[in-house]
Amino acid sequence: MDTEARPAGSGAASHEATALAAVSAFFDAFRARDVERMVELCADGADFRYVPFEVWTRQRVLHGEGKVCTVGKPIWTAMIDAFPDLTNTVTGVRADGEGNVAAQADFSGTQHQHFGVIACAGHRYLLPHLFLFHVTDDGLIDDVVAYWDNARFKQQLGWLEVD
Repeated sequence: MDTEARPAGSGAASHEATALAAVSAFFDAFRARDVERMVELCADGADFRYVPFEVWTRQRVLHGEGKVCTVGKPIWTAMIDAFPDLTNTVTGVRADGEGNVAAQADFSGTQHQHFGVIACAGHRYLLPHLFLFHVTDDGLIDDVVAYWDNARFKQQLGWLEVD
């Protein structure tokens, strides 16, 4: 994990270390496919945004935006169900003394069930993601934002329809 060195005992350095530990535990739980642990690492009412995520239904479009418990948890569970070998490799992390953490992680998995509108064809995907977190002084994540190339994700899984 790449971070700027700070004097020992510094409050900013302590918060930075706490934030890095929380984010590291989050990705460990994701690799372990432990959604309950992922949620436990988040504050009550933590905000959640998976910016490119959307599911089209007959009546409306559902976006990946809301709270960790009501939107994040169901998305994580659906992903793990559809991609039982889902994993991530963290390739870079930056944090500051305010609890802000940016992390790049490569996610991959082989589809074994339908995922949203993407029918299961047994394809594998590998895609870099950028996560932005905010971690409280207590070491709980209170904001999760993620970005990825959704068109490339769908293409790798064999979904070639263009909206």
